[in-house]
Amino acid sequence: MSKDAIKKILPATIWNAGSKTYWSWHNRGQHEITKLTSPVWRTNLKRLSAYENRHTGKRAFIIGNGPSLKQMDLRPLKNEITFGTNRIYLMFPEIGFTTTHLVSVNDLVLQQCAGEMADLAIPKWLTWRARKYFSPDDKTMFIDSDYTGREDFNTTSLTGRIFEGFTVTYVAMQLAYLMGIREVILIGVDHNFTTKGPANTVVVSSGADPNHFSGSYFGEGFKWQLPDLDGSERAYCIARDAYESDGRMVWDATINGKLTIFPKLDYMSLF
Repeated sequence: MSKDAIKKILPATIWNAGSKTYWSWHNRGQHEITKLTSPVWRTNLKRLSAYENRHTGKRAFIIGNGPSLKQMDLRPLKNEITFGTNRIYLMFPEIGFTTTHLVSVNDLVLQQCAGEMADLAIPKWLTWRARKYFSPDDKTMFIDSDYTGREDFNTTSLTGRIFEGFTVTYVAMQLAYLMGIREVILIGVDHNFTTKGPANTVVVSSGADPNHFSGSYFGEGFKWQLPDLDGSERAYCIARDAYESDGRMVWDATINGKLTIFPKLDYMSLF
């Protein structure tokens, strides 16, 4: 019997309880067991710890991948601390430099782009689930991230659990915080998608991608999940409160972005 058929038969309360138990095991349970037994995780712990408070007191730019990036001069970021996300590396040849860090936790993105990411000679912050696609090295850090359970913000340690918050940008915010960043500036976080549909639905692109800075970002044949904008807004509120309660700030310098959680800044006024 298919999953959809079973879902139609079972009462919603039973289905939801079973689904929650399954995903809790799939994420946290398996993570905890493998962390106890894996030599890869033990070596990885040292790499994670080495980055804690590495950028204390500095500012950093977290770069989303929205179409608004095409309207921006990114050259001033060459000497800044930058957190790029997912396929931002498609822009590296055009802007003439690489981001300081790369963050990616979405399973579909990692499955399809692991080879490209592995070739990047920059620190890569990837979910522990992706370890089967990458060979451990000094530039590859596996974080204990998941997308179910507590919706919280890690202010304690890079070696601890990181909630994915429905958007890789939220993960980057936690990494920046744990590295000691005082001020985060968001760019390219348009928070607006041309492609519509139920949150988290898996779709396959049928042509050029209108939702990102490049038509080939999620180009024809690429499998991806529709965004959960409501969920990401909840996460952004948690991030804003975490930063501000510690005397730090998150600013939004995205050009014409639809996100309203963070105070706005003019990008070019920052240089």
